[in-house]
Amino acid sequence: MKKSLFLYLFILAVLLNIFTYMYYSKKNVFYETQFKTTNAKLRDSLTSVAAKYDDANYFSLENNQNAQNYFDSGDSKKFIPYEKLIPYVKEKLMDFNENPKGNPYTGQDQIGAQKFIINKAKVLNHRWIIADYSDGEYWGEVLLKYFINEDETVTFETVQSVLYQK
Repeated sequence: MKKSLFLYLFILAVLLNIFTYMYYSKKNVFYETQFKTTNAKLRDSLTSVAAKYDDANYFSLENNQNAQNYFDSGDSKKFIPYEKLIPYVKEKLMDFNENPKGNPYTGQDQIGAQKFIINKAKVLNHRWIIADYSDGEYWGEVLLKYFINEDETVTFETVQSVLYQK
């Protein structure tokens, strides 16, 4: 009886060792394949996001070499790098939000108690800006022309404005 009990315990211990060995040896392979598939999926999604980002920024001063060259007059004193120009132009446009009647470049007169202000703007190239504006109740978009003058001031001109329905 004692011999058969030791035999059963020995067989059970051998089986446990075999199963443990198989589990740990297959576990590494499983995690490696899972890591490779997850890594491939992440790489594909990163490529997809990068392509969408490139498509979204196709019309931007950062990616348009011809528009960047427009500000390079050949005179090193008058060269305006676009990295400094974009925030400068946006800041000058947003400064008009302080007007008591609202930003005049939204192309809209004040409708209610709130004034129209520009919330967000994107410099498309060396000449155009697209901006989003609202008064808290109504929303719209505007296409602007901008000009950099010789004294480095910025002038704006409203090309087209759209006000969305409530």
